[in-house]
Amino acid sequence: MADQNQVQQWHVTEPYLDLHCQLGEGPYFEKGTQTLRFVDIKQKRLHTVSVTEGPGSLKTLQLDSPIGVTANIQGQDPQEKILVALKYGIALLDRKTGQYDYLTRIGGEPDRMRSNDGAVDPHGRFWLGTMNDFHVGEPQTEGFLYRFDLGKSKEEIESGLIIPNSLGWSPDGKTMYFTHTPENTIFAWDYNPEDGSLSNKRVHYKHEEKGHLDGFRVDKDGNIWHALYDGGSVIKISPAGKILGRIILPTNNITCVEFVDTELFITSAADEDSEEGTPSRKYGGGLFRVDVGTTGLDHTEFKLE
Repeated sequence: MADQNQVQQWHVTEPYLDLHCQLGEGPYFEKGTQTLRFVDIKQKRLHTVSVTEGPGSLKTLQLDSPIGVTANIQGQDPQEKILVALKYGIALLDRKTGQYDYLTRIGGEPDRMRSNDGAVDPHGRFWLGTMNDFHVGEPQTEGFLYRFDLGKSKEEIESGLIIPNSLGWSPDGKTMYFTHTPENTIFAWDYNPEDGSLSNKRVHYKHEEKGHLDGFRVDKDGNIWHALYDGGSVIKISPAGKILGRIILPTNNITCVEFVDTELFITSAADEDSEEGTPSRKYGGGLFRVDVGTTGLDHTEFKLE
């Protein structure tokens, strides 16, 4: 439990974009175009907004598959083509047409599974967690954590997962963090840059307050900014695993975060359990932002070849 007197707080009262995602997720800042893209997993949509032009610039691409997370590809213009994690695996998405081609498919029973969250490691490999699709009901221990090298090679890193969530790396690239939501735990490993292998698995942070650990990003000082689903907040966790700060938001289901310079953009999901007229019901699924006075680590691009 954090000492509330020593925890810095920020308060956000309304969304930057009030677009009512069913399950907003996967925010990703494209520095070159000053745009933020994010997904609505349940509604199968990729949203893009210019952070310089503002909310009126929002554009939406409708897909025919749940889309969990995206990444830039080395040597490709991200306005033309990006890597996406879809129901059956990772694919190349043409952002102009909405057409995609699978590179590698995930394991398990295909109809029962979907991609969830993932990230590119400091050396261009893509890591992805998979879980049961929505129609299955309560998620079972059928999920995996995979590592994809060059778009073709797939290696199973962890199995028996229920809701594998965000991944990230320390600023020096020597530690990998991974959140398993049902355990409300961030795990850490020593990360080998040569082959992407992991060792010395340990608990970095165990959440014992309200809310479920969902998505996160790491800042330049190694702090983890972690969204809390059903917790109405984002917590700032130190490299030592202590809570240093908290962003209070007006809706309960906070899903993920992304740095845009010193601002943190925050995705959320609908809150259909709250009463009509409450702020949480009203603003659930919105995109929020707040200046937190620090910057995040740059994304690494996926090496396709």
